[in-house]
Amino acid sequence: MWGAAGWKHLVVLAWPAFALAAPELAAFGADRLLRPPSYLATVTGDGGVRVHPVTPILSATGLYVFMEPTSPKGRDLRERRRFAMHNGVPDTEGSGGEFFLSGEGRAVDDDAVRAGVVAAASYQPAEQYVLFELLVGAARANGYGDVTLPEPRRWSAGP
Repeated sequence: MWGAAGWKHLVVLAWPAFALAAPELAAFGADRLLRPPSYLATVTGDGGVRVHPVTPILSATGLYVFMEPTSPKGRDLRERRRFAMHNGVPDTEGSGGEFFLSGEGRAVDDDAVRAGVVAAASYQPAEQYVLFELLVGAARANGYGDVTLPEPRRWSAGP
C-alpha cells in the first residue's frame, strides 16, 4: 500500500467518467456538493488530517476547487494527493442525504481548463487562486428516510 514516495496511488477517474459509470450516484452527489459548503479533508505532512470548507465546481471536464496559492490544503494535495470530501448537511438529522467521495487531487495549470472552470463557478475566483481537479476513487450516498437514494449507493473506481 505504500510506494517509494509514501502513498500508493489510487485508481481514480475524472468526474465525467465517474458520472458515466454511476450516473444516479453522480447526480445525487452533484446536487449535494453544489449546496455550499462542502468539506475537503487532506493529509498533512505528519499524517494528520486537515479539514477545509470549500465551494466545489463541476464543469464539463471535472470536479474542481480553487484556493489561495499559500493554502495548506494546496500543499497537502501537491505533496500527498489524497483527499476526502463530504457535503454539508443542514441539521443534525442529516436531512437531504449525505454524499462522500475520496480520491486524489492534482494541480491544473492549463489556461483553457481554468477558463472553463471559471465560467462554471458560482462565484468569481480571484486571479491569484490556484486550481485543483479532484479525481474520484470512491463515492457513496447515505440517507435517513427523507430522500430517495441512488443506485448504486456505493461505487469504486478500482479494487
